[in-house]
Amino acid sequence: MLPLLRTKRYFPPKKLIQTTHFFFSTNNHHGPKTNHPSPPPIQVLLTESAGRGVFATRKIEPGELIHTAKPILSHPSLASLDKVCYFCLKSVVKGSGFEGREALFCSEKCREEAKGFYEVEKKADWSAFVAHCRIRGLKYPLLAKRLACMVISGATSAGSLDILQPERLSAEMISQMEDEFGLLRGALEDSGMTDEQLTFLNIEWYAGVLARIRINAFRIELAGGSYEDLLASAIASVESEAAVGNAVYMLPSFYNHDCDPNTHIIWLQNVEARLKALREIEAGEELRICYIDASMDRDARRNLLSNGFGFECHCPRCMSND
Repeated sequence: MLPLLRTKRYFPPKKLIQTTHFFFSTNNHHGPKTNHPSPPPIQVLLTESAGRGVFATRKIEPGELIHTAKPILSHPSLASLDKVCYFCLKSVVKGSGFEGREALFCSEKCREEAKGFYEVEKKADWSAFVAHCRIRGLKYPLLAKRLACMVISGATSAGSLDILQPERLSAEMISQMEDEFGLLRGALEDSGMTDEQLTFLNIEWYAGVLARIRINAFRIELAGGSYEDLLASAIASVESEAAVGNAVYMLPSFYNHDCDPNTHIIWLQNVEARLKALREIEAGEELRICYIDASMDRDARRNLLSNGFGFECHCPRCMSND
């Protein structure tokens, strides 16, 4: 199953009217090796009716690693806080990692990478905020909390998610966010953060961030095993453990849905995403992933996509009643 928490609609390719390029690393080199990774064989194109989509710039072979992507933002699930690295979400046996005051890190590198935002986080008492999220089953506010701490620490800008498509939020939905926002801001104020440091942190910013997180966040399920083993069975389903957290990425957020995808996204040992081809992809063809379990029947898929993701799927597989 591909538990991708996304709500973009499927559209067949249309006339391309604008091109935006995002470069991410790939381990596939088709020429002499250099000191720098080659850009992936893809480009992001803006179409007349589909918004952004990801298209191949050359023929991509079945099983080929198209690119990898590190998250803009990630956070462990509440159930995994004592089981995975607070930064990269890699499974860690408590006592064998590099532990902070409450957080668990798998390595000195991850602890250093997290140092900026974690220095802000650990000054605050998050017990009321976490309890609120736990009781209501909320996960995305944890990502918003992480982002706020990153902004305060200078690790990123307040508008770092602005490029991503937002969900349309009703006034009622925004009103329901006010309690958790108050707990977030209150925890930071009580920790000694000044009004100047928290200038960006208002309900409008918080709602805008959640509007983007809600339809661009991926649920992270670590597959385990080796990448080579997975490539050997590229079109097979990945046996996943329980979700260890959620993350937001730049380029993977631009992939559209198809119930018969030509591309697969996986996580092996940590939060770094790997996109691979499930079959041969021609130059100019759009790369698509499946947001749900593609093994379900048509009615079940369409019902889940409609009720859980807010759109009617019109991909070729659904339209052929498969």
